[in-house]
Amino acid sequence: MSFGLVVPIILLALTWSESVRGQSSPQESFMVQYFERRMTHLEERLNQCEANAASMTQRFYDLTSEFRGQLSALTAVKSEVRTQLESMSSRVDRVEGELEYLENKIPAPQNIEIEETLLEQQVMDAELEQLKKKAKLKLNNDCNTALSAVKSLKIVKKVGDTHGSWFKDPTPGSSKVYFLSGLRNDTVLEYVSVKSFTEGSTSPKVVKLPSHWQGTGHVVYKGFLYYHKADTPNQIVKVRLPNGTHADTMLLPGAGRLPAYSLNPNTYLDMAVDELGLWIIHADPEYAGNLVVTKLDPDSLALEHTWDTLCRSQGAEGAFLICGTLYVVYNTRYGGRSSVQCLYDIHDTIHSEESPVLFFPKRYTSHTSLYYHPQDKQLYAWDDGYQTIYKVETQRKEDQVSFGTE
Repeated sequence: MSFGLVVPIILLALTWSESVRGQSSPQESFMVQYFERRMTHLEERLNQCEANAASMTQRFYDLTSEFRGQLSALTAVKSEVRTQLESMSSRVDRVEGELEYLENKIPAPQNIEIEETLLEQQVMDAELEQLKKKAKLKLNNDCNTALSAVKSLKIVKKVGDTHGSWFKDPTPGSSKVYFLSGLRNDTVLEYVSVKSFTEGSTSPKVVKLPSHWQGTGHVVYKGFLYYHKADTPNQIVKVRLPNGTHADTMLLPGAGRLPAYSLNPNTYLDMAVDELGLWIIHADPEYAGNLVVTKLDPDSLALEHTWDTLCRSQGAEGAFLICGTLYVVYNTRYGGRSSVQCLYDIHDTIHSEESPVLFFPKRYTSHTSLYYHPQDKQLYAWDDGYQTIYKVETQRKEDQVSFGTE
């Protein structure tokens, strides 16, 4: 029976029941009781139907809530999958770029059988060429200078992050100062001079780079910025500073597997400039974690020569070069007085075991970057957020008996 007929019947029964209650006929009383029983039964069925409808509504609401929850979870999974796909796509693009670079830089192998005697001759020629390059460094550069002391300390400013680097372009005639704060960014601030940087009298030029740099091992040389490209183990980028455009790229073989200095773990490639030109310092895990020095052609980024040193990266916080001699600065992980405890001279004129420890002026912190300026004879350092300058003293290598201390 439909609910549309139940209500009129109940109303009719109630009306009729009221009208006959006053009569005392047994038959009529029986009819009244019958209708009352039917109405009670109908009311029970109506209540049961209402209860079933409420239960179905609740189940529908529960199913809707569950469906919404599953839909929300599905949306989150979809977003995570999209993020992973984008990351994978970026990594594939980077690998393809590096493969394309290698294909362009490395000539295709030629199926030519080389006789053993010819191969030996090629090896001898290569060794002779390396010796010529090493000798050329001596002949073309009148560089017979060695570090004898690190003297006065000047705190120029405190600005930027705890880690960073600042330096001048060592090209003769250039007075510009470059400021890179933090361990990762894609901008460089260029000041017209140290005075402008110190006083803040003029706003710096903001140079936007084509990619992010990482670490604190950057350097500027002849108007170009050289830096370690972020998210790559050993890729070096050369950028034209006047307009921030990409000039060249190279991969440094064997580098990027170990931080250059254990006390500066975010720097894997540390670039430097001295009287002889452009250098890269890195640590080699296959060489007991010792430091390796590589001479670069600043124009083509070609490797000129590589030297394995006996200077350890463990306990080191930085290094710099003067006239082809690497000076490695050590400290403790708690911070303290920095000191040069190891050196390596590519000309084999001076030796680390014959040189006493050279201490920096007393300032019990640690450096995140050190840059030698050949013309100024100064070290530009980032010292726990302070931009500082050290004055260095030098002397001829053959006259050097010991390091001066202060």
